Amino acid sequence: MYPELKPYVVLITGGASGLGLAAAHGFAKEGATIVIADLQEVAAKSIAQQLGSQHLGLACDVADEAQVNHVVETVIKKYGRVDVLINCAGIADRVKPTVEQDMMHFRRLLDIHLTGTYMMTKACAVHMLKQGKGNVINISSIAGVIGLTYRNAYSAAKAGISMITRTLGCEWGAAGIRVNAIAPGYILTPLVQAVIDEGLLDKSIVERRTPMGHMGEPSNIADAMLFLASDQAAFITGVTLPVDGGYTSWGAPSDAFTGD
Repeated sequence: MYPELKPYVVLITGGASGLGLAAAHGFAKEGATIVIADLQEVAAKSIAQQLGSQHLGLACDVADEAQVNHVVETVIKKYGRVDVLINCAGIADRVKPTVEQDMMHFRRLLDIHLTGTYMMTKACAVHMLKQGKGNVINISSIAGVIGLTYRNAYSAAKAGISMITRTLGCEWGAAGIRVNAIAPGYILTPLVQAVIDEGLLDKSIVERRTPMGHMGEPSNIADAMLFLASDQAAFITGVTLPVDGGYTSWGAPSDAFTGD
């Protein structure tokens, strides 16, 4: 579908599960070389091995600048370039009243989602600028666009990701580097399914609130990533693309109006 992606080296943080894993499979199907950087080293290496011998799995805590730089240096040493960076690494936030929230967890969430995205992008950009070409795809969220009760750190981090996507898109556009983000809605990842199974999220309410009437699949996000990395998106940079089934377009329940 996107033959131009075949020679690309694609670095995916958080690629051992969820949206990152879907991205790894999606880009591998296009023939790209995949590097999975994940806190779960065993899983990262196992998935890379399953994808094929040319792929690579590495351990990385994206909140640790030394580890981030080591990953990028390893990629450059092995492959000579990095064409696409996909920042998927993240952790779940703790949904509880604000006055009960833990500052250590607040800072850790910002470190992983926002600072980790920034540091990995900065490290890769050093080489992309030399190449004269590159593509960065960040994972924001509808939580960075609309208000979600209790989700202070997560929402702040995701809003920050959308903003650095804009600023970097402006800075590097003339240098041939495109920077975009995706704002997923409610996506049925294994983590979200576990939350549903625990009774912490009502799937029926989410589906009723979503104009398309159902939750998304990880492959929906991977498809958007493939598009943004492709030549078909050659004149797109600095944007955050909602992939949410219309969730952020929703204004009021349709049954509130009689039609008279």
